Amino acid sequence: MDESQDVQRKILHIDMDAFYASVEQRDDPALRGKPLAVGGGGRRGVVAAASYEARRFGVRSAMPGAAARRRCPELLFVKPRFEVYRAVSAELHAIFRRYSDTVEPLSLDEAYLDVTDDLACIGSATVTAQRIRDAIRQELQLTASAGVSYNKFLAKIASDQNKPDGQFVVRPGDAAEFVAGLPARRFFGVGPKTAERMARLGIHTGADLRRCDLAFLQEHFGKSAAYLYGACRGEDHRPVRAHRERKSIGAERTYSEDLRGDTALREALEEIIELVWARVHKHGAQGRTLTLKMRFGDFRQLTRARSTALPINRREVLASLAMEILEGLMPISQGVRLLGLTLSRLETPECEVSAPAAIAEPAVVQGTLDF
Repeated sequence: MDESQDVQRKILHIDMDAFYASVEQRDDPALRGKPLAVGGGGRRGVVAAASYEARRFGVRSAMPGAAARRRCPELLFVKPRFEVYRAVSAELHAIFRRYSDTVEPLSLDEAYLDVTDDLACIGSATVTAQRIRDAIRQELQLTASAGVSYNKFLAKIASDQNKPDGQFVVRPGDAAEFVAGLPARRFFGVGPKTAERMARLGIHTGADLRRCDLAFLQEHFGKSAAYLYGACRGEDHRPVRAHRERKSIGAERTYSEDLRGDTALREALEEIIELVWARVHKHGAQGRTLTLKMRFGDFRQLTRARSTALPINRREVLASLAMEILEGLMPISQGVRLLGLTLSRLETPECEVSAPAAIAEPAVVQGTLDF
């Protein structure tokens, strides 16, 4: 599609439901209907994914396995099978490509599709989303949720509305009311700290955000101001891009009490390794540079990086290299309040969600296609 044409786009956001856990439950009937975590359940393990049965107990991804088991004593743990998830993802994306030539994968189990050109000649974005979900159910024996709208921001928010196994449509005429009622924390980039700052300013919903002028948002939210100003008006002019390069994948943790001693640091790094490796596989990536970040109790920070001749494509390689970097810094006499690990120089391009640097003026709509 010619991006210069001012045609109202039809965008889908398709998101698999509890992907890793659902694949495990599909492949092992004994696990169906039971609270399940993919990952390590031991003292140093981390939850990579949780079934909806487990989520009812507050079990979430990135949670330490021991904490997850405390919340749900009946929780079952299975080891991740990343090669299986990647194979299922390839089948999933083959289904996507039947309906659009413009697919922007966000991870193994999530993607934007621009269906404005109506490759399958269906005539409706809503019906297209339903057809895709039907194909996923029939061919993969899995479920997916979908959001349908005229831009990426609204489509992604919509895909969460009726999870699991549902879809939601935000039509142009409904967008203002829909966004006005959104909690502020559901806007991209609004984490717990930003949400707290917004609450202190009296900003709780999209409607509250819309009452703020751009200067006010710039004063309080800096680079995010333009994005927030547009998003609360239902504006997002980012195109769906079939290929966008992701530069790095990582994870870090800040500890309520400083880590002290080599053993505590090794155990903490094991947890982060598990989390990073799960994310690496989720994005189908490989990288050549691994960076360890450490912040001490006095807020001094240091980083150490190692690069490899070949891409890091196995957990054992990543874990060994991470531990080598840590061992090279020991002994560490100070308390450590933050530990992080990042894989960069990635060689498998995957896209990532990011807030646009600025919101362009709305395009003039010349024709409205059926939603």
